Amino acid sequence: MRDLLQEKLHRFEELEQKLVDPEVLSNPARMAAVAREHGSLAKLATKYRRFRKLNAQIAEAMEMAKGADPEMRELAEDELPELKSQREVYWNELLDMTIGGEDANRSRCILEIRAGTGGDEAALFARDLYEMYKRYAEDRRWKVEVLGASPTELGGFKEITLGLEGEGVYRQLQYESGGHRVQRVPETEAQGRIHTSAATVAAMAEPEDIEIELKPDDYREDIFHASGPGGQHVNKTASAIRLTHLESGIVVSIQDEKSQHKNRAKALRVLKSRLYDLRQEEEHRKRSDERKSKIGSGDRSQRIRTYNFPQNRVTDHRINLTLYKLDSIMAGNLQPVTEALMEYERQERRAAFGNLD
Repeated sequence: MRDLLQEKLHRFEELEQKLVDPEVLSNPARMAAVAREHGSLAKLATKYRRFRKLNAQIAEAMEMAKGADPEMRELAEDELPELKSQREVYWNELLDMTIGGEDANRSRCILEIRAGTGGDEAALFARDLYEMYKRYAEDRRWKVEVLGASPTELGGFKEITLGLEGEGVYRQLQYESGGHRVQRVPETEAQGRIHTSAATVAAMAEPEDIEIELKPDDYREDIFHASGPGGQHVNKTASAIRLTHLESGIVVSIQDEKSQHKNRAKALRVLKSRLYDLRQEEEHRKRSDERKSKIGSGDRSQRIRTYNFPQNRVTDHRINLTLYKLDSIMAGNLQPVTEALMEYERQERRAAFGNLD
């Protein structure tokens, strides 16, 4: 964790230099991106600076406590408990701020929800998940934008992609990546039988433009006519955009806007987030000594949660959490689940680091 904090402080200091760099100052778009990243790191970096200063003061006081001068020894011994108490407070705050790893303090993220097995019922469940996250975001005054959606005739979604922005947005939504399973009686089921269907969610930190360099030569762009549910034609002009990243094979299609320019901008945001997510996964794989958290593995194929409507039950399989308040959670009150997951990771981190001394 200290390596991560040191990296973040180093990056913060680099950005401080860029904020006074004439080349950056002359480019408004780059300046805005640098200022935004600098702002997102400021709280963590200043807290870590204070933590390091306390560590230095504690080391100095401990040396004094070993000295020959009785007065200096007494002074140091009086100071040490208070210094260590302050350090403990800062360390706990830093633990909380870094839950979720190096992207914990991102204020923007992309959330992709896709219907899995279960046909129309899976698409309706994808819609329910979208509404749950939307209400959760609204309660936190996060900005929510639909970047792309493929609706079905019954009102569900084959897939829907959201852009979210606000304080703590990625730290809290990162735990949603994985497979979500629903058990309930569909509205179309005449005999009242319980069906099981699924959806997958991918929560990705949205990088700044300066972090992912993407040139037009890096991807192929296809322009086509947008269509509605069931292939229904909804747009007479060719405004839908499909971007295919040549190296990775990642494909992003956006058709929600009537403007080709707006669809392209949205598609680029999603493509950059997927590329950043792919890069982060590769970095984690390379760090063979990194202790992987049970709840933060990022494995999208992992089934993480079951929503059982007949029993009003939600079970998060990663931490064996069961809550009988499904109605409340689907209404957007996801906090009991999120807080339990964050506390689990907090305890994992404390155990991994051990005693500060």
